[in-house]
Amino acid sequence: MKRTTLLMMIVLAVLLTAPDRAVYAKPEPGKSEYVLILHGMGRTRFSMRKVARFLEEKGYKAINLSYPSTSEPIPVIADTYVRQAIESCVKQGADKVHVVTHSLGGIVIRQYLQNNSLPEGSRIVMLGPPNKGSEVADVLMNSFIYKWLMGDAGQSLGTDDDSYVNMLGPVEEDIGIIAGTRTVDPVSSLLIPGPDDGKVSVDNTMLDEMADFICIPKSHPFMASSRTIMHQIEYFLEHGRFDKTAITNPDLS
Repeated sequence: MKRTTLLMMIVLAVLLTAPDRAVYAKPEPGKSEYVLILHGMGRTRFSMRKVARFLEEKGYKAINLSYPSTSEPIPVIADTYVRQAIESCVKQGADKVHVVTHSLGGIVIRQYLQNNSLPEGSRIVMLGPPNKGSEVADVLMNSFIYKWLMGDAGQSLGTDDDSYVNMLGPVEEDIGIIAGTRTVDPVSSLLIPGPDDGKVSVDNTMLDEMADFICIPKSHPFMASSRTIMHQIEYFLEHGRFDKTAITNPDLS
């Protein structure tokens, strides 16, 4: 039994830990608007492939980045992997470098923007970001297995006023935030006050400086595969606001 449990833990670690190097498509010269895509904790760029493909079809050059979300601290991810990707886009002639994030990716770009900026006119869309932390992380962060699987980043998502996410300063770029209101994890949702996506409450996704905000009835793990959300991402990147008239459109489910 002990050997079986240990094997399961090893398999989980392999599945949840992203590569130890940045992986992204090489920017294509000649396109002026790029989109850097940042996945969530324990994921890889594979989880954002539908968003990347959608944005490519809309004429953007998508840089779908894999970064070691569970083996490196957030500042290291921001100052190495994200910096390298953004600098590569600029060197290739990008006039704008938009950013689309899921979950932890929103915290990573906030960290990057504490000491850096994006090209003028660039915009950011965050999907289910734990901007004020997650009550689920509050409960799990002292667990050995959670620490082992999620690393330093998992310890940064508490809801206390002095937690890492709540100590980050505001950023100047236009930010649009999409919060989910459905869950496939009712146990975790019991820990979260108010409407939530199974990992983060609607209230805890928000930032004072956000340019726009919208709720979509999707759960945290599946936000990046929703056509409704993809439409909202494209709309915000183009207009700096969300398309509130399209929320109930049955063709965008």
